[in-house]
Amino acid sequence: MDGQIEAVGVGDPGHRRRVYYSPDQCCSDTASVTISDFSDEILLNVLRYVPSHDLVTNVSRVCRKLRTLCLDKSLTAHIHLHKEYTATDEAVKHLLRELSSNIQTLNVSGCYWLAGSTLDQVTRCKSMVQLDLSGCRVTPARLSRLLSSLQCLRSLALDVGPGFDLQQLSAEGKAALARLHELKQTLLTPSYGVVPCCSALRSLRLYLEASEGWQEAGGCAQLMVGQSSVPHYQNLRWFSARLAPGEVNRTLLALYLAVFSMRVPEGLTGLVLFVPGLAPPRPVAVTALTESMASSAGSKVRALQLPRTWLDGAVLGRVLAHGCPAYLNLSRCSAPGFNPLHVLLAAGRDLSPLRGLNLRGCGRGSLPESCSKGEEEMDTESVKALTDSCPHLTHLNLSATHYHHNSPAGQDGHLCGALGRLAHLRSLALPVCALAQRPPAAAHVTDSSTHLSSESLLLGLKKNRRIGVPTYQPEVVGGQGGEREEAATSCVRSLLKGCLHLVELELIGASFLSAMPRNEPAIRKDPAACPWACQVGDSQLAALGNLRFLRRLTLAHLPGVLKGTGLLQLVQGCKDLQVLSLANLGSLKTVNYTQALMEALKHCTQLRELRLEQPYFNGNAAFFEALSSCRCLHRLCLVSRHGTFLPTAVVNFMQSCAEVIMCHMFMGGTLVACKTLQKTLLDSLSPSRPALSVVIYPLLHEDLGRVIREMPLCHLDEITLFKSRVAEEPTML
Repeated sequence: MDGQIEAVGVGDPGHRRRVYYSPDQCCSDTASVTISDFSDEILLNVLRYVPSHDLVTNVSRVCRKLRTLCLDKSLTAHIHLHKEYTATDEAVKHLLRELSSNIQTLNVSGCYWLAGSTLDQVTRCKSMVQLDLSGCRVTPARLSRLLSSLQCLRSLALDVGPGFDLQQLSAEGKAALARLHELKQTLLTPSYGVVPCCSALRSLRLYLEASEGWQEAGGCAQLMVGQSSVPHYQNLRWFSARLAPGEVNRTLLALYLAVFSMRVPEGLTGLVLFVPGLAPPRPVAVTALTESMASSAGSKVRALQLPRTWLDGAVLGRVLAHGCPAYLNLSRCSAPGFNPLHVLLAAGRDLSPLRGLNLRGCGRGSLPESCSKGEEEMDTESVKALTDSCPHLTHLNLSATHYHHNSPAGQDGHLCGALGRLAHLRSLALPVCALAQRPPAAAHVTDSSTHLSSESLLLGLKKNRRIGVPTYQPEVVGGQGGEREEAATSCVRSLLKGCLHLVELELIGASFLSAMPRNEPAIRKDPAACPWACQVGDSQLAALGNLRFLRRLTLAHLPGVLKGTGLLQLVQGCKDLQVLSLANLGSLKTVNYTQALMEALKHCTQLRELRLEQPYFNGNAAFFEALSSCRCLHRLCLVSRHGTFLPTAVVNFMQSCAEVIMCHMFMGGTLVACKTLQKTLLDSLSPSRPALSVVIYPLLHEDLGRVIREMPLCHLDEITLFKSRVAEEPTML
């Protein structure tokens, strides 16, 4: 448009809407109020919502006033490009050239599309203190040039891939590493990375993502010699390691921990170790580390997480004896004779500092009527006592356990009433059955994984309903039906009464397993749902529409959802919903809520990410047309065993939604059809969308694991793979 400058509209953080400013609008002398009439303080507060690269390349060109403000140190000292998918190489290069003297922190994590020549421009930023390159391609030679130029650098995050050789770093680069206080390493191959050069570290965060191929090739064998070259971390205050599944990563962790058996750092305040699956026997170093945490004079424990077999009452008691941490992850740590909640409550400490608590799968023992072996029953009384002791709790995860409310007094004593007293709660994960008000009817107990009205032996003779003919109408509540619905949602209302400011909510069936695991083949049979979960359906979802501040929502394994009317009412109430994950709603053999889902998507105007997992889902033209209403959508993931899709509908959707940069579809269809569609999308859209990631592959194909490993790690971890994310990491610290 002639005479106009393209900029980015502002609003909520993360809201990107293209608008146009003209010089007349900015600097007009007419009586009308223009943007230049606002004070500098107001404009600076508005401009902080605009992506940094848009500030420099677009907004600063509108007028002199805005150019001056765009170069203000409050906007240019800290550059955050994570999830800024429109940041092209040219825009980032221009940004680094213009602001090189002001930038102190730069976060380009997840910007996997940026070229190496773009990252070379970072050498201009001589005052940089913190640099995050996670997900970017950085060779040892390029890393050496960066480190040699950034003499003030104290915090670094990077990926270590195959072929990394520490000996290729220059002397200046190694000297810069020796000055680092914080290091975050994502290891894609068995390696110590840059750790041997970082002798002054206070914080070390490891993400071990090596594939099993390195185990077969003996990738860890070369690390077992020369351990004395790894420095002793006498200044270390924080150590964390998160492992991807696989024996090679467990072996790699053991090698890192072996260093601590030689010299235990004094004053360690954070120890967070996440090991999926069965953990190896507890190393001697872990015992020494926890004893060091408990005996540190003058320091306060900030965070603790250990694998199930490494944590017991003695270890937890020693740590709690010196104060309650702000973050505590006890996920699946309960065992016969050891209840972590009992130890926590009996420690006699002030629990008010606790902000994040993960009790996923941590109960008081197996449920007597458990749907499958090993399912835990929630320790309800201890959880209720905890809500009184932790008034400032902000993040709470109670998923992967069963809560069955049997009190004859109705809502009195219900778990939701106790949780409603946590006024500071912002993220919450619950099992679906926790919203059930009463025991299930006998008909629902027999088979909860099928349609709830499938008791009739003659159901197979029933005439199929014609899809798409009936006009969708939300349910109208009135009379006795309204009274029944009010009674069924009373526990939900008691929860919302005190937790109206929830930003993230997860309702996940206690026995739910995603059909798309990390390394193993896709699951071909879904586990049975908890019979109590059948009582949670559309009326409860509709009640959740009162969460006006909700931004992230996960609903998984809700067999009680029939028509999906509650989903529509929910999104109508939660107008700022940005992330939506739906999995196995209603019947698993026929998708009965498709019409309501399409209506709901038309109201999701702020939606950024959608993950949908449902067997036999039909991705037809009507679905993708409804999805096109989500104009802000960035990432889409569809997982459907025996599902179908219409290639032309997918192409039309991707062409109409210019903001979509990730399309991952794992459904049915032939390998040829999937690869043809993937190539069509990449060839036509990659030139205009440098961050585009398209993966379309049959879900049940034997090579799915290899395809998964080739995806950008940020997409794989954040949306493609299903997992509970509430209180998963100590983000509040």
